[in-house]
Amino acid sequence: MLHNSVWRGLLLVAVFLLAISVSNASAVPSFARQTGLACSVCHTEFPQLTAFGRNFKLHGYTQTRPDEPQTNELHPTSMPPLSVMLQTSYTRTSEAQPDSQNATPLLPDQLSLFYAGRISGRAGAFAQITYDGPSDHLTMDNADIRLVASHGRLVGGVTINNNPGVEDLWNSTPAWGFPFASSGIAPAPAAAAQLDGTLAQQVAGVGAYGVWNNFLYGDLSLYRSFQVGTPQPPTSASSNVIDGVAPYWRVAAFRMWGNHDVEVGTYGLQLKRFPGNGAALAGPTDRFLDTALDGQYQFLGGPHSLTIRSTWIHERQQWDASFADGLVANPIDILTTLRANGTYYYQRRVGASLGVFSTTGDADPLQYPEEPLNGSASGAPDSRGYIAELLYSPWQNTRFALQWVTYSKFNGAASNYDGAGRGASANDTLYLNAWLMW
Repeated sequence: MLHNSVWRGLLLVAVFLLAISVSNASAVPSFARQTGLACSVCHTEFPQLTAFGRNFKLHGYTQTRPDEPQTNELHPTSMPPLSVMLQTSYTRTSEAQPDSQNATPLLPDQLSLFYAGRISGRAGAFAQITYDGPSDHLTMDNADIRLVASHGRLVGGVTINNNPGVEDLWNSTPAWGFPFASSGIAPAPAAAAQLDGTLAQQVAGVGAYGVWNNFLYGDLSLYRSFQVGTPQPPTSASSNVIDGVAPYWRVAAFRMWGNHDVEVGTYGLQLKRFPGNGAALAGPTDRFLDTALDGQYQFLGGPHSLTIRSTWIHERQQWDASFADGLVANPIDILTTLRANGTYYYQRRVGASLGVFSTTGDADPLQYPEEPLNGSASGAPDSRGYIAELLYSPWQNTRFALQWVTYSKFNGAASNYDGAGRGASANDTLYLNAWLMW
């Protein structure tokens, strides 16, 4: 395997070649070049979608300019559908993490190269390779490859992807949920449901999706373990390997009228997995059942745009393998996550976001052990707090954000949550982010 520095060099060369190949200095990402439409037609802010953007994704990223041939054959263009994303950031927590520098700049925070666009009249892709600054690691990021067809009132297709929910059309589910950018070096709560980013880029799956009568959306996908950065196929040295396949489902009803649209839905995941880490990939498994509800309201009118999103995830953790091995304290644990947030923009240029989040669950001192900074003295996973953002987009492909995250509880307590004297408010985070796409 090539060293990370070699991969970084190759990615930077690709970025440079892409940049100099674009004749227009104000070029926008590959979807916009493909369709001939401004970024603001599909996004209120990237990656948040408008109704037009959701329809573009539904149809497999295949729409082209009106003067382009609308055929099912491969149609070569003057430039491949490549785009680049650069994020740079600054993070400061209320109190420094033990034995570390506070007030940390990252350049880059993230650097991504995308293949994003039409493959043929019925096939398209969104595939992202990302260099992550905090981890100094280059990896495959979100990927969604689609084959689409329509018949009467039904539009649907097949998706191959690596993150349950990445194929979703709304921004109320975790894969594309708020906050759209956040610090990768600030402390984060210890507990997260399987559907709340735990499986992102750690699985590969195939599924079918469709919309009927421009009203009802459905999706059913099956996933297997494909853990990036580990030997394949998984062995007993691997951890948390899925037994069989893990089904993911999604149903949502939506309606548009005038400048308004609303969506309410449910989604979920069921999986069995082997703990691994030296144990054979056989015998008892741990079982997870995630069930979730979500909703989104969006208003786009003249200079104003408003999007309100919410999601609730309930996870039942049945530790048939881990409890027998003494890895957890309880045979069954429950974890519940709630998020609600909204974003307002004026003239797609100046905006603000406000959100609230909460995670609660059963105390389990083996699953959430006491340790400095990231541990839980009480063994409880409970965390809650607020996120506020100020947003400025001087151009359609550029966004600056000033974000403040504050905690009223972190890993089970408001004060001395880790047993080493650190309080929840010590992890309050100021995050400055510059996000550019071209």
